Amino acid sequence: MNLTASQLFKKISKYEISASEDAIKKAYNFSKKAHSNQFRGSGEQYFTHPLAVANYLTQMKLDSSTIITALLHDVVEDSEITIHNIRDEFGTEISKLVDGVTKLSKLDLKFGFAQAENFRKLLLASSDDIRVLLVKLADRLHNIRTIDGIKNEKKRSKICFETIEIFAPLAERLGINAIQRELEDRCFAILKPETRDSILKRLKLIYSQDESNIPYITKEIETLLKKNNIKCYVTGRIKSSYSIWKKMQYKNLSMDQLSDIMAFRVIVDDVPNCYKSLGLLHQDYTAIMGRFKDYISAPKRNGYQSLHSSLIGPKKTRIEVQIRTSIMNEFALN
Repeated sequence: MNLTASQLFKKISKYEISASEDAIKKAYNFSKKAHSNQFRGSGEQYFTHPLAVANYLTQMKLDSSTIITALLHDVVEDSEITIHNIRDEFGTEISKLVDGVTKLSKLDLKFGFAQAENFRKLLLASSDDIRVLLVKLADRLHNIRTIDGIKNEKKRSKICFETIEIFAPLAERLGINAIQRELEDRCFAILKPETRDSILKRLKLIYSQDESNIPYITKEIETLLKKNNIKCYVTGRIKSSYSIWKKMQYKNLSMDQLSDIMAFRVIVDDVPNCYKSLGLLHQDYTAIMGRFKDYISAPKRNGYQSLHSSLIGPKKTRIEVQIRTSIMNEFALN
């Protein structure tokens, strides 16, 4: 990654007016110097890693303290610089955040993968500031994105298994679905490449049989709701190969038996219109019994809110529909 300190600051300044360009440049240069003689498995300079982590967190519009922490997150672990040096150079807030990320990196999987939930709880309990966890997740995401640099197949598999058992569920618990889905899909491709390819081929076949299905169903849902004076925005997608495989395993079903390979998201203005939209869809299409979840009146533990229902929709196609407000959707996508 060839992002300069000025370019990084420019990204931050678009959403944080009070961000200090001097502080960003100082952290950038400090990290670059600390990692100057270090290289990744791919042969790239090590500094490309903290820089990529910092850049990803600007996409999440996180504050400049978090971005500085991302730039410095491996400095204490990988060089002779101490946490006291960080405090002297960057202040107490940054040093506490960097120390938090360093401590998480040193945690061992003491409980083993069979008790992954316990380890996720340990991660949560070990962090006083959620920004520490966000840096750690972005760190893991970039490591998975660049995992081809690790030549040892056994090590790659271990990292991916750890990621899919520990870090993807942690991202889900924190409501960061974009990180969760990418971690799952990339790790699934390494852990079960043949299974993933088989599912992708089957999905391609289903979609190629009538590739107008998603746009057609999207338009049908939009037309129904707008006809009833509900302002809405509808999108459709085919679910990821990992989520399909996981559901097949959990419910002991074949792919043909799954009811929600296609998922549609309906965004409306407010909560009353969420329930009104649900009622209209249930009037026009057949609801699949036992497949309704109300996460608006009873949100998930991470705060996620939405109505979920599986239907026999347009063209007699089995679909899942998620109905939520734009605020709920923004939370779900972060």
